Amino acid sequence: MIELQYFDRSDFQQLISWIDSPQFLLQWSGSVFDYPLTEEQLEKYIKNANKEESDTLVYKVIDQETGDVIGHISLGKIDRKNNSARIGKVLVGNQDVRGKGIGQQMIKAILKIAFDQLHLHRVSLGVFDFNTSAIACYEKAGFIKDGLHRDSSKNGDEYWSLWEMSMLEDEWLA
Repeated sequence: MIELQYFDRSDFQQLISWIDSPQFLLQWSGSVFDYPLTEEQLEKYIKNANKEESDTLVYKVIDQETGDVIGHISLGKIDRKNNSARIGKVLVGNQDVRGKGIGQQMIKAILKIAFDQLHLHRVSLGVFDFNTSAIACYEKAGFIKDGLHRDSSKNGDEYWSLWEMSMLEDEWLA
């Protein structure tokens, strides 16, 4: 089992150590950060996060058995007028726990916050089309593919396409 706790400065080095290439950084964060990931970039990322009316909530993922930080996830672009938000920066950072359903637990935990605490109507996310394990995780959680953004991100000399996915509150309640 996992628990989400607010991500803070004491977690910076752990996260930085997980991001080991420009490609992995792009896959994890889109074009939000530049490689190599730095504490300065993370300072900006959390500057206005995790407050009462913040439009971004940033979490570390704790393994409840060991107390170790094993991942990262955020709920951003929180729009209280339209009752929507976007899941981002999903990472099971500890390679020893990958493939054990942690991603599914993380998604369920962030959706619980989005729908049960914030009372949102729609939650979306983007995932590169080659990330089949993440797509399977999101679909298992109940996300629906809305559409494919073809060649939406450039990585070196190649372009990556991105699936846009979403879930509505009635789908969550079902």
